[in-house]
Amino acid sequence: AAQSSIDQKSNVMREYVQAYLLNVLYEAGFFRNSAFVGETALRFLHGLPRFSEDLDFSMAGKEKMKFGELMRKLMRELKLAGYTAAAVIKEDKTVQNAFVKFEGLLFEAGISPLKSQKLSVKIEIDANSPHGAVLEEKLVNKFFPINFLTYDKSSLFAGKAHALLNRKYTKGRDFFDLGWYLLTWKGLEPNFVMLNNALRQTGWKGQALAPENWRVFIEEVVEKTDWKAVKSDVERFLDRPQDANIFNKENILKLLKE
Repeated sequence: AAQSSIDQKSNVMREYVQAYLLNVLYEAGFFRNSAFVGETALRFLHGLPRFSEDLDFSMAGKEKMKFGELMRKLMRELKLAGYTAAAVIKEDKTVQNAFVKFEGLLFEAGISPLKSQKLSVKIEIDANSPHGAVLEEKLVNKFFPINFLTYDKSSLFAGKAHALLNRKYTKGRDFFDLGWYLLTWKGLEPNFVMLNNALRQTGWKGQALAPENWRVFIEEVVEKTDWKAVKSDVERFLDRPQDANIFNKENILKLLKE
């Protein structure tokens, strides 16, 4: 039980730090050319009932972003705000990311007994995002009021469907998110233009996905995944750990058939 309480408190702490980072990025004009996507976007913008570790973005503007420069600015802001943080920044052609590690934060907050335990947040931008995403703006107040550029629901769902069909390993959180999408937005279909572009980009050899067949492909993945692994992966990120029992294999298959 002690570990689950540490997990829960670390999740909350990380979430505050993510909101702070997003606020700094927003004030630096980041959302003029970048869309906030992925699971943390689902949580912040749409109330996904689980925590997420990464901040994921997609290039959405014509302007070339100087990622390294932006990250260094972010680190300066953190230092001014009194955080002890270090970043490992990687810039290559397609993916640019930074691992920002905060030192002493968990210890000072009384969450971890270890001074050395770090809290990390990964910031990642896909500079080669698939064409066809539909952008929208969303004003949200999560610790800080921010006007986000993001994808519409159907494009966000296409990103999740692509992850499910393309990932080489089981990431339990994907399946929880799938169940949540199907239950929350009944009748939602992925943005097929974007999804098929994404699949082709990652070497998909199968037929194109369309309204009449996409559920079949997703069902296959749901059928053959290891559901014990799904549960143990997702549990520590949930607002209510018992939700892991709701979004089980049977229920997700049922939702896909509806």
